[in-house]
Amino acid sequence: MEVGMAQSVTNTPASQVNRVKFLVGGLIILAVVIWLIISSTQASAQYFLTVEELNAKGSEVAGRSLRVSGAVIGDTIQYDPQTLTLTFQVAHVPGDNKEIEAQGGLAEVLHTAVVDSNRPRLNVVYNGVKPDLLRNEAQAIMTGQLGEDGVFHADELLLKCPTKYEEAVPEQVEGSS
Repeated sequence: MEVGMAQSVTNTPASQVNRVKFLVGGLIILAVVIWLIISSTQASAQYFLTVEELNAKGSEVAGRSLRVSGAVIGDTIQYDPQTLTLTFQVAHVPGDNKEIEAQGGLAEVLHTAVVDSNRPRLNVVYNGVKPDLLRNEAQAIMTGQLGEDGVFHADELLLKCPTKYEEAVPEQVEGSS
Protein backbone atom coordinates (compact mmCIF):
# COMPACT_ATOMS: atom_id res chain seq x y z
CA MET A 1 0.00 0.00 0.00
CA GLU A 2 1.33 3.43 -0.89
CA VAL A 3 1.87 6.05 1.78
CA GLY A 4 -0.18 8.84 0.17
CA MET A 5 -3.20 6.76 -0.65
CA ALA A 6 -6.32 7.21 1.47
CA GLN A 7 -7.64 4.15 3.14
CA SER A 8 -11.22 3.39 2.39
CA VAL A 9 -13.49 2.75 5.32
CA THR A 10 -15.36 -0.45 4.91
CA ASN A 11 -18.21 -1.83 6.92
CA THR A 12 -16.71 -4.78 8.61
CA PRO A 13 -18.94 -7.39 10.16
CA ALA A 14 -17.77 -6.26 13.63
CA SER A 15 -18.94 -2.64 13.09
CA GLN A 16 -22.32 -3.84 11.80
CA VAL A 17 -22.77 -5.98 14.92
CA ASN A 18 -21.92 -2.99 17.12
CA ARG A 19 -24.42 -0.80 15.25
CA VAL A 20 -27.17 -3.42 15.70
CA LYS A 21 -26.34 -3.75 19.41
CA PHE A 22 -26.53 0.03 19.79
CA LEU A 23 -29.93 0.23 18.03
CA VAL A 24 -31.38 -2.69 20.02
CA GLY A 25 -30.10 -1.18 23.28
CA GLY A 26 -31.62 2.19 22.39
CA LEU A 27 -34.97 0.60 21.54
CA ILE A 28 -34.98 -1.31 24.83
CA ILE A 29 -34.27 1.86 26.80
CA LEU A 30 -37.02 3.71 24.91
CA ALA A 31 -39.50 0.88 25.57
CA VAL A 32 -38.67 0.89 29.30
CA VAL A 33 -39.15 4.67 29.53
CA ILE A 34 -42.52 4.46 27.75
CA TRP A 35 -43.60 1.58 29.99
CA LEU A 36 -42.62 3.55 33.14
CA ILE A 37 -44.60 6.59 31.99
CA ILE A 38 -47.70 4.54 31.20
CA SER A 39 -47.59 2.46 34.38
CA SER A 40 -47.04 5.47 36.67
CA THR A 41 -49.86 7.38 34.98
CA GLN A 42 -52.27 4.49 35.45
CA ALA A 43 -51.22 3.97 39.06
CA SER A 44 -51.79 7.60 39.96
CA ALA A 45 -55.06 7.91 38.06
CA GLN A 46 -57.98 7.90 40.45
CA TYR A 47 -61.70 8.00 40.05
CA PHE A 48 -63.26 11.36 40.88
CA LEU A 49 -66.83 10.77 41.87
CA THR A 50 -69.68 12.76 43.33
CA VAL A 51 -71.55 11.34 46.32
CA GLU A 52 -74.45 10.42 44.03
CA GLU A 53 -72.15 8.55 41.62
CA LEU A 54 -70.43 6.74 44.48
CA ASN A 55 -73.76 5.65 45.98
CA ALA A 56 -74.89 4.39 42.56
CA LYS A 57 -71.70 2.35 42.00
CA GLY A 58 -71.61 1.03 45.57
CA SER A 59 -69.89 -2.34 45.91
CA GLU A 60 -68.55 -2.10 42.34
CA VAL A 61 -65.89 0.36 43.54
CA ALA A 62 -65.51 -0.87 47.13
CA GLY A 63 -61.88 -1.17 48.15
CA ARG A 64 -60.55 0.88 45.23
CA SER A 65 -58.68 4.12 45.70
CA LEU A 66 -61.23 6.85 45.00
CA ARG A 67 -61.53 10.60 45.16
CA VAL A 68 -64.92 11.96 46.24
CA SER A 69 -66.20 15.49 46.71
CA GLY A 70 -69.13 16.69 48.80
CA ALA A 71 -70.46 19.40 51.12
CA VAL A 72 -69.71 18.92 54.83
CA ILE A 73 -72.81 18.72 57.02
CA GLY A 74 -71.69 20.55 60.16
CA ASP A 75 -74.13 18.92 62.60
CA THR A 76 -72.60 15.49 61.87
CA ILE A 77 -68.98 16.37 62.70
CA GLN A 78 -67.66 14.28 65.60
CA TYR A 79 -64.01 14.23 66.64
CA ASP A 80 -62.24 12.14 69.26
CA PRO A 81 -58.91 13.84 70.07
CA GLN A 82 -57.69 10.75 71.97
CA THR A 83 -57.91 8.41 68.96
CA LEU A 84 -57.74 11.17 66.30
CA THR A 85 -60.90 9.73 64.75
CA LEU A 86 -63.03 12.17 62.80
CA THR A 87 -66.47 11.24 61.47
CA PHE A 88 -68.88 13.36 59.47
CA GLN A 89 -71.27 13.28 56.54
CA VAL A 90 -71.02 14.95 53.17
CA ALA A 91 -73.90 15.76 50.85
CA HIS A 92 -73.91 15.49 47.06
CA VAL A 93 -72.75 18.50 45.05
CA PRO A 94 -72.60 18.49 41.25
CA GLY A 95 -69.24 17.68 39.69
CA ASP A 96 -69.71 19.91 36.65
CA ASN A 97 -68.46 23.51 37.00
CA LYS A 98 -71.01 24.79 34.49
CA GLU A 99 -73.82 23.31 36.57
CA ILE A 100 -72.35 24.83 39.74
CA GLU A 101 -72.20 28.27 38.12
CA ALA A 102 -75.76 27.89 36.78
CA GLN A 103 -76.96 27.19 40.34
CA GLY A 104 -75.42 30.40 41.70
CA GLY A 105 -71.81 29.48 42.40
CA LEU A 106 -70.02 27.13 44.75
CA ALA A 107 -71.11 28.78 48.02
CA GLU A 108 -74.79 28.57 47.03
CA VAL A 109 -74.45 24.96 45.83
CA LEU A 110 -72.75 23.91 49.08
CA HIS A 111 -75.44 25.64 51.18
CA THR A 112 -78.27 24.05 49.20
CA ALA A 113 -76.66 20.61 49.44
CA VAL A 114 -76.37 20.82 53.23
CA VAL A 115 -79.93 22.04 53.90
CA ASP A 116 -81.60 19.65 51.41
CA SER A 117 -82.24 16.45 53.37
CA ASN A 118 -83.18 14.64 50.14
CA ARG A 119 -79.66 14.93 48.71
CA PRO A 120 -77.58 11.74 48.70
CA ARG A 121 -75.22 11.63 51.68
CA LEU A 122 -72.09 9.73 52.55
CA ASN A 123 -70.66 8.82 55.96
CA VAL A 124 -66.93 9.52 56.20
CA VAL A 125 -64.28 8.35 58.68
CA TYR A 126 -60.87 10.02 58.75
CA ASN A 127 -58.01 9.25 61.14
CA GLY A 128 -55.83 12.26 61.77
CA VAL A 129 -55.78 15.74 63.20
CA LYS A 130 -59.03 17.65 62.71
CA PRO A 131 -58.49 20.27 59.97
CA ASP A 132 -59.21 23.89 60.90
CA LEU A 133 -61.39 24.38 57.81
CA LEU A 134 -63.70 21.49 58.69
CA ARG A 135 -67.02 23.26 59.21
CA ASN A 136 -70.55 23.36 57.93
CA GLU A 137 -70.84 23.92 54.16
CA ALA A 138 -67.13 23.43 53.46
CA GLN A 139 -66.30 21.48 50.32
CA ALA A 140 -64.53 18.24 51.24
CA ILE A 141 -62.34 16.49 48.69
CA MET A 142 -61.45 13.08 50.07
CA THR A 143 -59.17 10.33 48.84
CA GLY A 144 -59.70 6.86 50.26
CA GLN A 145 -61.73 3.68 49.91
CA LEU A 146 -65.40 2.83 50.23
CA GLY A 147 -65.89 0.08 52.79
CA GLU A 148 -68.29 -2.83 52.36
CA ASP A 149 -70.46 -1.13 55.01
CA GLY A 150 -70.92 1.93 52.77
CA VAL A 151 -68.67 4.16 54.91
CA PHE A 152 -65.94 6.09 53.10
CA HIS A 153 -62.56 5.70 54.84
CA ALA A 154 -60.56 8.78 53.89
CA ASP A 155 -56.77 8.67 53.81
CA GLU A 156 -56.51 12.28 52.67
CA LEU A 157 -58.89 15.14 53.42
CA LEU A 158 -58.76 18.50 51.66
CA LEU A 159 -61.22 21.26 52.51
CA LYS A 160 -62.31 24.40 50.73
CA CYS A 161 -64.40 27.03 52.43
CA PRO A 162 -65.80 29.32 49.70
CA THR A 163 -66.82 32.10 52.09
CA LYS A 164 -63.19 32.42 53.20
CA TYR A 165 -62.07 33.11 49.63
CA GLU A 166 -64.84 35.47 48.55
CA GLU A 167 -63.54 38.81 47.44
CA ALA A 168 -64.15 41.43 50.07
CA VAL A 169 -62.81 44.96 50.20
CA PRO A 170 -61.42 45.87 53.62
CA GLU A 171 -63.30 48.74 55.31
CA GLN A 172 -60.25 51.01 55.64
CA VAL A 173 -59.62 50.80 51.88
CA GLU A 174 -63.23 51.72 51.04
CA GLY A 175 -63.17 54.89 53.16
CA SER A 176 -59.68 56.09 52.22
CA SER A 177 -60.49 57.59 48.81
